[in-house]
Amino acid sequence: MLHGLDAVARTHVGFPVAETPCFFPRPLLDEMASIGAELTHRLLANPDYLARSLAAIPEPWRAADQNAHPHFLTADFGLAREADGRLAPRLVEMQAFPSVFGFQWVLGEAYRSAFALDPALGCLLGSHDEASFWKLLDRVIVGGHDPETVVLADVDPQHQKTLPDFHITADRLGIRIVDIAEIEPLDPVDGRPGHLPRLCYRSGRRLIPIRRIYNRAIVDELVRKQVPLRFDYQETFDVEWAGHPNWYFHISKFSLPWLDHPAVPAAVFLNEWCRGGGQDRLPEGRNRWILKPLYSFAGQGIVFAPTEEQLLGIPKARRGDYLLQERITFDPVIDTPVGPTHAEIRILYAWPDRGKLTPVLALVRLGRGRMMGVDHNRDQAWVGASAAFFPA
Repeated sequence: MLHGLDAVARTHVGFPVAETPCFFPRPLLDEMASIGAELTHRLLANPDYLARSLAAIPEPWRAADQNAHPHFLTADFGLAREADGRLAPRLVEMQAFPSVFGFQWVLGEAYRSAFALDPALGCLLGSHDEASFWKLLDRVIVGGHDPETVVLADVDPQHQKTLPDFHITADRLGIRIVDIAEIEPLDPVDGRPGHLPRLCYRSGRRLIPIRRIYNRAIVDELVRKQVPLRFDYQETFDVEWAGHPNWYFHISKFSLPWLDHPAVPAAVFLNEWCRGGGQDRLPEGRNRWILKPLYSFAGQGIVFAPTEEQLLGIPKARRGDYLLQERITFDPVIDTPVGPTHAEIRILYAWPDRGKLTPVLALVRLGRGRMMGVDHNRDQAWVGASAAFFPA
């Protein structure tokens, strides 16, 4: 199965893939998908929240020409056992950013083939089949343009662990994979006033104008690696974003203190907590707290049971960039030969222009450590990326 994944992805899948698919009741997956959509629409309907989250974006990365809604959304859930024995979803976080749509589809089909799963088992959400799933992705990512003028952009994409997804997506949709550092501005057509500058990429000796950018670049990585860009995020260009950069900040961990919902753990901004605010929201006992940086990826910078010294040791000017959150005990619902294993379920959504927010896939990550990301479970068996199946 792993060799087959490498062949389809045209590269080695370097992150762990779990030895088992996972099986869930369809109503449970639908409940998660419904919660993620409900919370997103709440945020978008709150002008105060949108203004505050826009102001929180670091100015150099506050991109021009933001569109009305995100094109992509992920909502991560764990499963907690209620007093009556029912499994209930609890939100871990939401992010208005694309995930591995292409790879996740291939992974589900690889499990189906390798383990001879019942063909009637579902894997796609929202009543999608393979054709409608890829048609929706084409609508959101390519947007009706010539695929040659649509690029998947990331920081040094050939060395990203998500390269398997990049290859699968580019092969299926016909788009190009480019390093965001190689995208360059081009003066307006003929220098005529009223024409916006364009962004371009090079293919051999050709300089090709870009009509749409499928944005996979994380600002955190651009800053951390000090990647020099040839264009300015704050400038207006004659280009469309499939995943406008601002939405990565708008719907993120920043959202959690604004959400009052049974599925959302209590959360408070660290600067507010240090001023004595919001302390009644958190449970008693520091062992039930998590400290999270607002803008990081793959679980970087998370501190469990933070001490007073750790909290106050963060400079005052940066405390607004951290979140204190209630830690939820998740139930290890997947039985494996090495013991019960936790499953974190990520609902993947697409939202086309002039369309609606639609759940399409459920990605699963299995782990037995405190952190669920694949990077945090490398030395274990029966953990890693998995797929969610449900009865017809």
